[in-house]
Amino acid sequence: MAQFERQMKKKRKIVLASGTFDLLHLGHVKYLEDAKKTGGRNAKLVVIVARDETVQKRKNLKPIMPEEHRRALVESLKVVDEAILGFEDLDILAVIEKLKPDVIAVGYDQNSIEEQVRKIVTQQELPVQIIKISKFGKDELDSSIKIKRRITQLYRKYP
Repeated sequence: MAQFERQMKKKRKIVLASGTFDLLHLGHVKYLEDAKKTGGRNAKLVVIVARDETVQKRKNLKPIMPEEHRRALVESLKVVDEAILGFEDLDILAVIEKLKPDVIAVGYDQNSIEEQVRKIVTQQELPVQIIKISKFGKDELDSSIKIKRRITQLYRKYP
């Protein structure tokens, strides 16, 4: 039995996904579920949660939830096997070398990250598959920014 378990672990693909995950919502959950599916039946989903400083630099916005809270919330999701905080220096090659993913799943709105990852994977000739995950539905509250806007609109009505 132990030999069978070792063989199953060897075949288990590692899928890497990343994001800010500020104000966790259904679109995030669907993204992570679809990301894990790309690795097959026994995939392990590792999620990198962007650090506060990284969000500030990339989006010019300060997250509402602190990085450790966002990481803990993401890790609590049933679909996620492990959630870690992002590397402070944003070195994509170092991330790939450390985590050794078989698949990197990028969200529909992560175009610049997708470009950077493809460039590094191609240049380094790494055996990593890059898959873009489609947008989930057409919900009016499918992004943290839209949720923040809705909250602002609702609170403007109250004295």
